[in-house]
Amino acid sequence: MLGRHTAAGRRTALTVFGALVLSGVTSAAAAGPPPAPVPASTAAQTLGADRPSAAVLRALERDLELKPGQAADRLVNEAEAGVRAGRLRNSLGERFAGAWLRGTTAADLTVATTRAADVSAIKAQGAKAAVVKRPLSELRAVKEKLDSAAKRVKTRDTPVWYVDVPTNRVVVQATKRSAANAFIKAAGVQGKGVGVSVSAQRPRLLADLVGGEAYYIESTARCSIGFSVTKGEQQGFASAGHCGSEGDSTAGSNMAAQGTFEASTFPGKDMSWVGVNSSWTATADVEGEEGERTQVTGSVQALVGASICRSGSTTGWHCGTIEQHDTSVSYSEGTVDGVTETTVCAEPGDSGGPYLSGSQAQGVTSGGSGDCTDGGTTFYQPINPILSDFGLVLKTAAAQKGTPAPQDNGAVTWAAGRVYEAGATVTHAGVRYQCLQTHQAQGRWSPLATPALWQKV
Repeated sequence: MLGRHTAAGRRTALTVFGALVLSGVTSAAAAGPPPAPVPASTAAQTLGADRPSAAVLRALERDLELKPGQAADRLVNEAEAGVRAGRLRNSLGERFAGAWLRGTTAADLTVATTRAADVSAIKAQGAKAAVVKRPLSELRAVKEKLDSAAKRVKTRDTPVWYVDVPTNRVVVQATKRSAANAFIKAAGVQGKGVGVSVSAQRPRLLADLVGGEAYYIESTARCSIGFSVTKGEQQGFASAGHCGSEGDSTAGSNMAAQGTFEASTFPGKDMSWVGVNSSWTATADVEGEEGERTQVTGSVQALVGASICRSGSTTGWHCGTIEQHDTSVSYSEGTVDGVTETTVCAEPGDSGGPYLSGSQAQGVTSGGSGDCTDGGTTFYQPINPILSDFGLVLKTAAAQKGTPAPQDNGAVTWAAGRVYEAGATVTHAGVRYQCLQTHQAQGRWSPLATPALWQKV
């Protein structure tokens, strides 16, 4: 992770602009016709990809070297691809091996399967097909064994491991090959298709150096607001777990009393949330370039290869692409599982800030390596697990209020406020639906009204 900790152990000075301000397929031959394509622009309209902010477009054009118009096209393509990938995930079932985007405007969606007979069904959805050896479930099982081994052995020289869907393998990033081989052996996953990437980079926490939308913890450390949230009538914000412990008090950037850490998890995960007092009001805004703000409209998880932008007080507004989900990072302070790796650059002071794909919240900065001069890598803690674990509701432009229904993976009735993983099944108005893309349900996003998120089964 980028940064240092205080004597208190988990408090790190971080500054980043935030959003709280004062005031399944059976084979084509056996499954019948492939799922019908989703009408053009449905997903883009649902996710707000058809009306991006000027700040997002400018940053995408700059950082991804896009021509005028290509950034807007890319956001629409990414939104539509997420739906096609979700429908194919559900129909391929255990044969699904991942999906990813390529191309200047993300026009190329590839979906992987372990069975050649599925190729025609994949192509019918406007995607390229890749026939591979291992399903995604097998890759995740291998990574889980590495996660377990990391609790028993030292991982200083093997700081990163992840599921790499485009190469259909799990990869261990190590400072030397011998360290990777020892880690793989300790996990008992030799011969399971685990690759090794040798790199001298060691991710670190992003420590505070300069000012910004800051908050202070127990007068000894400084962090940044990520995304605004609510829990019942309580307003607050999500941030990184290494910022503070449950019960720690916070003050705002003006040093006025602000709130208290209601919950915090680190290591293992890197998540926390702070409940604020009545002097502070949660908004759906994220600070962009030159004070321009972008409004959050939801938390639909983006695909590998999708564009993503980050706000930070040191380096401002920068964009890149998602490299892989389900990554584990061994920082010197402890291992964090389930983060997402990106090509977005960052520097000390950017930690804790929000990541957005279009207007969809993705997560908060956990750590990284490199800088914004020569380029770097960053990792973010996904927002949906934060909402699910702590029972929070994300503040969005079409704000929803109240406390979400208790998270229950066995629940069959759709309810606003629950986080639904891709593939989950629910009933709504007497009809069964299957989730296409991981997201927190909003009242206006009922299954009947959002074919971009739900498929009738």
